Amino acid sequence: MINTDSNDKHNSNVTDKMNCCSEEEIYTNERGKQLLNKEQNIRSVDRLPKVKNVGINWKEYQTSIISFAMLSIGLISDNYFKFSFFTNYVRLAWYAIAYLPVGLPVIKAGWKAIVNKDFFTEFTLMVLATVGAFAIGQYAESVSVMLFYAIGELFQGAAVNKAKNNIKALLDVRPTSASVLRANKYEEVNPNSVQIKEIIQIKVGEKVPLDGEMLSLGSSFNTSALTGESKPKSIYQGGQVLAGMLNLEKVIQLRVTKKFADSSISRILDLVQNATARKAQTELFIRKFARVYTPVVFFLAVALVGIPYFVLDTYVFNEWLYRALIFLVISCPCALVISIPLGYFGGIGAASRNGILFKGSNYLELMAKVNTVVMDKTGTLTAGVFKVQEIVTKGMDKIEFMKTLSAIESKSTHPIAKAIVEYVKNESYTYVVDEVHEISGHGLKGKVNKIDVLAGNTKLLKKFNIEYNEDIDNIVESIVVVAINNQYSGYVIVADEVKEDALDAIRQMHKNGISQTIMLSGDKNAIVQKVTKFLGIDTAFGDLSPEDKVQKVEELKRDKTKTIAFVGDGINDAPVLALSDVGIAMGAMGSDAAIETANVVIQTDQPSKIITAIKISKATRSIVYQNIILAFSVKAIVLILGADGLATMWEAVFADMGVALLAILNAVRIQRMMF
Repeated sequence: MINTDSNDKHNSNVTDKMNCCSEEEIYTNERGKQLLNKEQNIRSVDRLPKVKNVGINWKEYQTSIISFAMLSIGLISDNYFKFSFFTNYVRLAWYAIAYLPVGLPVIKAGWKAIVNKDFFTEFTLMVLATVGAFAIGQYAESVSVMLFYAIGELFQGAAVNKAKNNIKALLDVRPTSASVLRANKYEEVNPNSVQIKEIIQIKVGEKVPLDGEMLSLGSSFNTSALTGESKPKSIYQGGQVLAGMLNLEKVIQLRVTKKFADSSISRILDLVQNATARKAQTELFIRKFARVYTPVVFFLAVALVGIPYFVLDTYVFNEWLYRALIFLVISCPCALVISIPLGYFGGIGAASRNGILFKGSNYLELMAKVNTVVMDKTGTLTAGVFKVQEIVTKGMDKIEFMKTLSAIESKSTHPIAKAIVEYVKNESYTYVVDEVHEISGHGLKGKVNKIDVLAGNTKLLKKFNIEYNEDIDNIVESIVVVAINNQYSGYVIVADEVKEDALDAIRQMHKNGISQTIMLSGDKNAIVQKVTKFLGIDTAFGDLSPEDKVQKVEELKRDKTKTIAFVGDGINDAPVLALSDVGIAMGAMGSDAAIETANVVIQTDQPSKIITAIKISKATRSIVYQNIILAFSVKAIVLILGADGLATMWEAVFADMGVALLAILNAVRIQRMMF
C-alpha cells in the first residue's frame, strides 16, 4: 500500500523506523536526502559517505525476534502442551505483549498518516486487520500478520540499502582533494577551489580530480568509474583527461579545463541523481492505480461484512469479519509500488556500470520500444579523427615523400594537415620551410629545402598546369595531391576511421529487433555511401545541413509505428536529438550541447553500447512486467479464496508480503546481470 500524500514521508522501520512501502523510501528518507542532495554532494566533497561492508545490524531484528519467540511459545502452548493457565486473560495478555514490539511502530505510522488526512495506507489497513483479528479471538494470526509484515519490511529495507550502496559507490569515485600548483609549489586543496587553466598534479594511483588537458608526455588510466570499461586507456600530451579516471603509470600534470561542478564525474552523478525524478509510464500508472485500488478493496471488505447479513439466513458476523480482514491484508500493493521503481532503478544502475547514463526511467522504458536507429557518421560511427590511410608516390621514396609533405603541412592548421604531421611526427628530420602561401580552396604553395612544393587538391595542380593521373578525381575520400618542382609526385588519402565496434554494432542492431538503421551526415555523400556499404546500414544520406537532418527525422516520425532513437555527438546534432523519441549522445568526445539535449549518454563513445542500452532496457521491462503479473495474479486468487472463506490470514500474508519479497528479489536480479 502506498501513501499517496507526497508531503507525508514514513521513514521508520520495525525498530521504530518503519520503511514506507513506496519508491520514495529509496530516494527521500533522511539518509537518502543526505546522500542524493545535489548541492551537498558537490560542495561538501570532504564529507561524502564511504561504502563500508558492515555485518547484519541485529538491533534492527530484535523486535521481530522477540515477537517471533513469544508467538512460537504461544502456538506451542495452544496446540501441544495446552497449559491450564494459558487461557482467557493470560493468553490474551501473552499475545498482546508479542504483538506490541512489531505493532507499535505501525500504529504510530498509521496515526501520523491519519493526521495528514491519508486514511488508506498500509499502516491503517494493517492495524484494522490485526486489531479486528484480536477482537474475534484470532490472537496468533493477528501477531503473525504483523510479524511477517515487519520481517517483510526488513527485507525491503535490505533491498533499498543495496540500491543506496550502489549510489554510494559511485559517489566514492569522486576525488576529495586536488594538488594544484600555486606560488611555484603544489598544495592540497578542495577541488571546488581550483580554477580553469590552473595546473594540477596527479600521482600514480590517484584519481583525477578535475577535467584537464594533458601537459605531460602521457600515461595510462583506469576509466571504469566513468565508462564501465576495465581496459586501461592511454592518453598522451594534448589529450583530454576526465575527472574520476585513475592514474596508473606515472606522475602527470594537467591544465584544468572545467570547474569541479562541470566535470565529467559531477555530470554523471547529476544525471544518475536526477534520473529518479523522471518516472516511466508504468511507474506512473501504478501510482494512479494504487490510489484507486486500495480504497476500492477497503470498501469491498466493508461490503463483505455487511451485505451477507441481508441475503443469508445463517449469517455469522465473526466469520464474515474474518474474511473482510483477509481482504484488508491482501489489499496492500507493496509488491508493485516498491519492486517496480526498484526494478527501474536497478536498470539505471546496470546501465551506469556499463558506461550508459539514462536521464530517467521513462527513457529506459522507451528505449525498449525503439525499432529505428538513426545515426550521425563523424564521431558516432567513425572516430572523428583524420588519419593517413594510403600513400601513393610516383618514382619517389615514400618516407622522403611524407617528410617533404609534412614539412609544408606543418605551416597549416587544417585538420588534414595535422593528420599528415601526426603521421610522421616520430621521424627525425630537419627541413627548412619558407615562402609558404595558402591558396584559398586549393591548398599550399611553398619551398621545402629551397625546392618548390605544391600540396592540396587537384584544382591546385590544374591551376599551375601540372599533369596528373585523372583517375585520382574518382577517389571519394579526402586527398592531398603533391607536386615537387612542378612535377606530379603522388598523393595521400586522409580519412576518418570507422570505430572498431561499429560493424558489429550494426549487425547486432539487426539481430535485436531494430528494423531499420539510417545514417545522416554532413559529409560528402560519396564518403557516406562508402561507409554505409561497409557497415551494412540500411539507408544513408550525405551532404546534409543540420536543418536537413531535422527534416529527415520529421519525415520518419510521420510513421507512427516507428520509435526513433537518434545517435550523435556534435552541436549540430542537438536539434535532432531533441526531436527524436530517444536522443543518444556520445559523451566522451561529444559536445556539451549534445550531451545536455540527449536523453541517454554513452560515456565510452562505442556504438556497440547502443545495443547494450537496448538489452538493459528490455531486461528491465521484462522484470517489471513479471512483477506486475505475479502480484496481480496471486492477489486476485487469494482475494477470491478469502471472500469464499477458503483462505486464512496465512495465505493473505503470503499474497501480500510474500509476493512483495519475491518481486523485490526479482527486481534486484537485474543488478547482477551481464550485458
